[in-house]
Amino acid sequence: MLSPLTRRNLTLSYGYAACAFFGINTLWVIFLQQQGLSLVEIGLCESVFHLTSFLSEVPSGVIADRFGYRPVLILSRLMAIGHALIMLTVHSLGWFLLAFILQTWAYNLQSGTIEAAQYDSLVTAQATQRYPRVTTILNTTIELADTLGVVLAGWLMPQHLTVTYWVYLVAALIAILAISGLHVPHQLTNPHADQPSLRTIFRVAAQLLVTQRRLRFLMLFDALFSALGTTYYYYFQTVMTAQHFSGPLITTILLAGMALNIVAIQLTPWLQRHQTQHQLLHWLCLGMIMALLGAFSHFIGLLVLTYLVINSLMALIEPLFSNYFNQLIPNGQRATLLSVASMVFSLAMIGVFPLIGWLIQRIGFAVTFGSCGLLTLIAWLSLYGYIRRGPTR
Repeated sequence: MLSPLTRRNLTLSYGYAACAFFGINTLWVIFLQQQGLSLVEIGLCESVFHLTSFLSEVPSGVIADRFGYRPVLILSRLMAIGHALIMLTVHSLGWFLLAFILQTWAYNLQSGTIEAAQYDSLVTAQATQRYPRVTTILNTTIELADTLGVVLAGWLMPQHLTVTYWVYLVAALIAILAISGLHVPHQLTNPHADQPSLRTIFRVAAQLLVTQRRLRFLMLFDALFSALGTTYYYYFQTVMTAQHFSGPLITTILLAGMALNIVAIQLTPWLQRHQTQHQLLHWLCLGMIMALLGAFSHFIGLLVLTYLVINSLMALIEPLFSNYFNQLIPNGQRATLLSVASMVFSLAMIGVFPLIGWLIQRIGFAVTFGSCGLLTLIAWLSLYGYIRRGPTR
């Protein structure tokens, strides 16, 4: 039975996540085009985001482990407010680049911190066996908030996209109010003077990464799998534009994707009870391969199906790997090492995103992602024995 404090922490973290991940500003590419930026300048903004994320992920996690989850999550939303204010008030590339740096810090500071706070609350309550269910609820909340935000933004497009940043700003303020009541017991029981230094946290986390072979493998798998799925998600928008999808059709696809994603997330605890880790990794790889190979057909209906399948796999992998990571990471390094996982993903995106974009320009969308499916199949066959055995440490 969870204590009232633990239940309160979990409820507040769900509310914070709903506000922080409300996808109202997802159509930022269209917004920046309306502000007069070229596609090259918009691409530069995206590059700055990923580069800043790569450099900031680990320091943000170390700060969370050192100074506590609540102040870091509040600082995250303050950065989000700064991002919204710049997007609303200025119209030059330099200011937009600064806005994306602030948005990156907003993302970095909360990346892994919410999950770490939830897991540590369960550690104190001696209820870590509940974490698969907790992370399922968290990711369902995020999925609902993100998709509903995108749908709302679609209704406001194209004349009223400025409103989306006002809504984003208000959501950040509500998130700050929600998380102000968070109290993680293990962080409160240690006096501030007894907290380990930033250097100590970083050194211990680095040593754990060196010795934990399984943790390194899972981080790399998660980063490459997520980078490939995320890239398909974003570049598929160019297909919808090229095929002149109507607004109602786009909304229907988004809502269908949300429904399938929620089903996938809800299945996660059941899958973890009935499948071993290496079996789940095997089926994840096979699902991604089959979906990408379907892109070779050039048939638009199959490309939409591929989009929905890959989105579902991406929704499934979030709570799954959150549970795997938290089981392997000790208290005191949790936010730091979860940030390392996000940093590896950012590094993968820095390489994968522009490369696939260049290939799409050269050989087309379908051939590019179909070829990605073939390469993934080759890599999967090469690593199948390793995945089947499972890394031991």
